[in-house]
Amino acid sequence: MVITEIFKSIQGEGTRAGLPCILVRLTGCNLRCVWCDTAYAFHGGTKHTIDEVLQKVRELSGGAGADRISLVEITGGEPLLQPETPALAERLLAAGYTVMIETSGERFIGALPCEVIKIVDVKCPDSGEGDRFDMSNLEVLDQKDEVKFVISSRRDFDFAREFTARHRLAERAAQVLFSPVFADPEGRWPGLETRELAEWILAEGLPVRLGLQLHKFIWDPAMKGV
Repeated sequence: MVITEIFKSIQGEGTRAGLPCILVRLTGCNLRCVWCDTAYAFHGGTKHTIDEVLQKVRELSGGAGADRISLVEITGGEPLLQPETPALAERLLAAGYTVMIETSGERFIGALPCEVIKIVDVKCPDSGEGDRFDMSNLEVLDQKDEVKFVISSRRDFDFAREFTARHRLAERAAQVLFSPVFADPEGRWPGLETRELAEWILAEGLPVRLGLQLHKFIWDPAMKGV
C-alpha cells in the first residue's frame, strides 16, 4: 500500500468528532475538487505492507490494553483506489478496532467488510466533480454509515437538500451531514459561513446534522498530521 501519513489526532468530522482517533491517510485520488484541502496526498507517499500499517497503528493507539485508542479512520486521497484497502480494514477489525473509511463516493463501497463505518461523500456541483457519485453505493449503505455533502454555495445546498430527499438518505444511513467549505488559508477558494449554512438548514427543517471540521478550529487549518 502507498501511505501518505499515519498519525494520532482528534477525529475532526462526522458523528464521532472529538474522539481520539488514529488516521491512516492513503496516497492518490482520481478527483480534483476545487476546495480540496489534502492535495498533498495526491502523489508521493511511502510503500507499506499491511503488517507495517497495523504495527504503526498499534504503536500510536497505545498497544492492546483496554485504554488504547480504539477508533481508526482510513482516509485519503481516495482510499478505495488501492485494492488492498478492504484487506487492511479486515485486519484492523480483527485486531479489535472500530474502523471508519472516508470516501468520495465515486468508488463502490460494497467490497468493504460490512462492519466498516462508511463516511460517503456526495460531491456537490461547485466542487467541480459533481455527477461522479456511484449510485450503487446507496444500495449498500446501512444504519451505521454516514453520507456527507461539502457545501460552498446556495446552489450546493439546494442540490444536497434535493438529493437527500429524493433518495431518502435519512432512512438509509445513520446520519446525513452538511458541512461548509472551510476558507483556504492561502486564499485559493472562499469558504461558506457556518452561520449561513445553519440558518438554511433550520429554515428548511432538514433532518441533517451540521458538520464542522473540528481539527481546523484546534490547530492551524493548513497543518498536516492533525
